Amino acid sequence: MKIEQIYTGCLAQGAYYIESNGEVAIIDPLREVTPYLDRAKKDDARIKYIFETHFHADFVSGHVTLSKKTGAPIVFGPNANPTFDAIIAKDAQEFPLGDVSIIALHTPGHTMESTTYLLRDEQGKDHAIFSGDTLFLGDVGRPDLAQKTGVLTEKDLAGFLYDSLRNKIMPLADDVIVYPAHGAGSACGKNMMKETVDTLGNQKQMNYALRADMTKEEFIDEVTHGLVAPPPYFPLNVQMNKEGYEDIDQILKRGTQALSPKAFEAAANETGAVILDVRSQDEFAQGHIPRSIFIGLDGSFAPWVGTLIADVKQPLLLVTAPGREKETLTRLSRVGFDHSIGYLDGGFETWKKAAMEYDTVASITASQFEKEENERHLPVFDVRNESEYLSEHVVDAKNTPLEFLNDHIASFPEQSFFVHCAGGYRSMIAASILKSRGVHNLIDVKGGFKAIKETGIKTTDYVCPSTL
Repeated sequence: MKIEQIYTGCLAQGAYYIESNGEVAIIDPLREVTPYLDRAKKDDARIKYIFETHFHADFVSGHVTLSKKTGAPIVFGPNANPTFDAIIAKDAQEFPLGDVSIIALHTPGHTMESTTYLLRDEQGKDHAIFSGDTLFLGDVGRPDLAQKTGVLTEKDLAGFLYDSLRNKIMPLADDVIVYPAHGAGSACGKNMMKETVDTLGNQKQMNYALRADMTKEEFIDEVTHGLVAPPPYFPLNVQMNKEGYEDIDQILKRGTQALSPKAFEAAANETGAVILDVRSQDEFAQGHIPRSIFIGLDGSFAPWVGTLIADVKQPLLLVTAPGREKETLTRLSRVGFDHSIGYLDGGFETWKKAAMEYDTVASITASQFEKEENERHLPVFDVRNESEYLSEHVVDAKNTPLEFLNDHIASFPEQSFFVHCAGGYRSMIAASILKSRGVHNLIDVKGGFKAIKETGIKTTDYVCPSTL
């Protein structure tokens, strides 16, 4: 028996490859399925099942394409209602795989079809669970992402989740290995560990949601406390995972259209496409196409695209480092952005060489920021999330979280101001959005709050009013 976790850091997502005696099961595959096909070919094995733990909201799964290419059936848990052919497993249904077996344990709560898959080894012993978004390491799946029917509330779903954990998962042995669908950084939970594999016994000891003496009411209160609104692209990804989608090969073919600067400009004017610049923040600051949006590949690229562009049907034109066009298209497709219509041939340098108009972002070091702040006392805008800001921030800085930046556009003054995040990535995204909205009097702080603290500039900690 072989188990391989295929972890994708940008999405904080784990897919799984399980092989026994020439038969393979894939759990929660990503949209680009070639790695699974190649892996099975290497083992001289046949993909027998494609298991989905639920209808994912934060990424488009590869189940439809993988099934077409292999003939393997797609398996969902009870209550699933896809529009394509699939096996809808019964609770406790067993699926033989070589010399081992996989048992579908219906664990509703995150969604009503959520299912945990229990792997039993060659001796019939419980070996591991593939828990999807039901159980994370250090946390559990949030109960507010399911598509509501108008009948169930998030508290109702949290109650189902409590029962699922107590009745289906916690009775399993402590040495059972937990393989979750996500790790730290995913928006599908609140407090996940950075580790991606653990034992159930350790989770019973340290996961707040698995406390043995926890009442259902306490669980519901704790699990639903502090939930922020999910990113707007989540329902669109759920729809694609339920109804199917275009093959990724067609998306790559359509998106890899090399456009000259003139053709690129014409396409932008004629289609209303968003120009998405995925280079580094330093390169973007030094020069970019006016009104383009920066979201760098070398960061949490796909989730930020989904959060800030939101509409998966929005046409996109790409500015990439030469040679990274296919990577960009692949990562966009993971969150359902399938409508890229081409890229700037030769990258931004060809735009400059063609004497086309371009813009820049004023950007200074933290040391320069300290000097400027002491001399000019300009407003400071912190685009980190609220919890980061409340933990510690520059004195008198205003918190305008990147995720909700469009709600704060009117807050930015006509005079010059500083903008920063934790390390420089998010503040450059914010700068690009502000400039695209006509706000140009900003100054970005390189290195963000981490660099600012190192200068010794005065900061303040948040003090909860209840402690005063």
